[in-house]
Amino acid sequence: MKYMRSFKFLIPVLSLLVVACHSNSNSNKVETPKVIANKYSLAYQLEGKIVAANADTSKQISFGGATDPAVSPDGNMLAYTVSDSLGNRSIWVANMVSKSQVQLNVKSKNYYRAVWSPSGDRIAFSIFNKKSLWKVGIIKTDNSGYVMLDSVSKLSVYAPTWRNENQIIAQDLQKLYTFDLTGKVVGSVSISDLIGKGFSVASNHNFFYSKDGKKLIFNAGNSDVLPGLNGPGEAVYVLDLASKQVKRISPVGVSVPSLFVTANDKIIYSGMEKPFVVSKIYATDLSGSDIKVVVDKGNNPTAN
Repeated sequence: MKYMRSFKFLIPVLSLLVVACHSNSNSNKVETPKVIANKYSLAYQLEGKIVAANADTSKQISFGGATDPAVSPDGNMLAYTVSDSLGNRSIWVANMVSKSQVQLNVKSKNYYRAVWSPSGDRIAFSIFNKKSLWKVGIIKTDNSGYVMLDSVSKLSVYAPTWRNENQIIAQDLQKLYTFDLTGKVVGSVSISDLIGKGFSVASNHNFFYSKDGKKLIFNAGNSDVLPGLNGPGEAVYVLDLASKQVKRISPVGVSVPSLFVTANDKIIYSGMEKPFVVSKIYATDLSGSDIKVVVDKGNNPTAN
């Protein structure tokens, strides 16, 4: 993959890559990951660093100084947010094969949290515009064709995700909007009309359509009373758009602040349970019938 703007040096905070091979015997053997044969399928945050891992987490690569990791659909690229001492945020993309790193060609001091399109051809992200509004930016993965969606309106929107290859969804706490790639709003619906009035929605809550478009997966605040937790409880839900039925698929007692759904309907989320100190990463499907702990300690996951 080629980028319009490239750098011959690694940004300082990412100049040291730590690559480790892990096994059930807690081996400390260090090796270079075989990325082509064993692609990365999971990325998450852990104690001030980000981690990318293969499907069974036996091979991992990690580095500090970055947040909001997003692994590409082909498993060979990793996007992440870098913040500087002045509070500016930008998105960089690392090629996990060549180890090259480039900054997205976006003229802004505050854009973050990349989300890859289902094909991996584009990256969407949140961006703060000159009018102090949150918008959605999109750029091609060859680092060209940047566009800010709905750039002229007075609407702030949050938590963009891909509805399909040609549409983005984002929310403003009250409504869920669908944009096409030119920035036109092609649909909007009241969130409470969709999911009911028993939920609270924050700017970090994500909504994902299932692959067939028949279900909406989301996390939201609820009325759970969880002693020891600062703030309301949060959980993962699936809305059947035909029947209007909402089903909770994360366990009672686990609060879920971060959710991601892959293009193939794999649901992955980070959650904490009492005493709400350590966050684990879980994976399940649309039915929520088989929930597995993928990582014992981590948060803010993405997957492919």
